[in-house]
Amino acid sequence: MADEFDINRIDDVIHGRVRLGIMAVLAGIDSADFNTLKTRLQTTDGNLSVHLRKLEDAGFVAVNKRFEGRKPLTEASMTPAGRKAFVAYLDTMQGLVGKA
Repeated sequence: MADEFDINRIDDVIHGRVRLGIMAVLAGIDSADFNTLKTRLQTTDGNLSVHLRKLEDAGFVAVNKRFEGRKPLTEASMTPAGRKAFVAYLDTMQGLVGKA
């Protein structure tokens, strides 16, 4: 029987610690503002921005920037493609861990 353990099936876009955290936070809610994500993930503005951009470029997260009163507000939400990729990522991880 062939060994089905294949580490190459892990989605590198999601697998980074901060990106995985973003996806996990967004999986359970409609959207989260930048400061909420920053606080929950214990990261810096710059680090969070870089990881949000990578997820946005992959089509996994939508970022909406607007003003609330005079203050800028950045919100992120998971796209349908992102939800599908996140579920696939979790399934892959479960399969890999189950085979270890």
